[in-house]
Amino acid sequence: QVQLVESGGGLVQAGDSVRLSCAASGRSISTYVMAWFRQAPGKEREFVAAINWSGATTIYADSVKGRFSISRNNANNTVSLQMNSLKPEDTRVYYCAARASTVLSRLRGLYGNWGQGTQVTISS
Repeated sequence: QVQLVESGGGLVQAGDSVRLSCAASGRSISTYVMAWFRQAPGKEREFVAAINWSGATTIYADSVKGRFSISRNNANNTVSLQMNSLKPEDTRVYYCAARASTVLSRLRGLYGNWGQGTQVTISS
């Protein structure tokens, strides 16, 4: 029943930083695993990052490790994705996802709640 709305996308230059935000409503996400995925035209929606209920544990795709950071604020019912050192290859629609579970996962099929996506375009 949780609704997710992403924001913060736009057009930036390579090397810049962008912070995406995911605002949840309908219920608290304080017990949910939260994640970010991204998708390019003609390609599968791919895993980016996930975070456990407390924020103590995170996992990342190899392609973004060291550059992106996922965080959450359960009091505000929000999840963020800090994206640094952006590359043109990061140009994607980015989606926020939620799963009522304690187990982190990279598998998109296990996430039952999705936002509408926000476009991030990085120019060279």
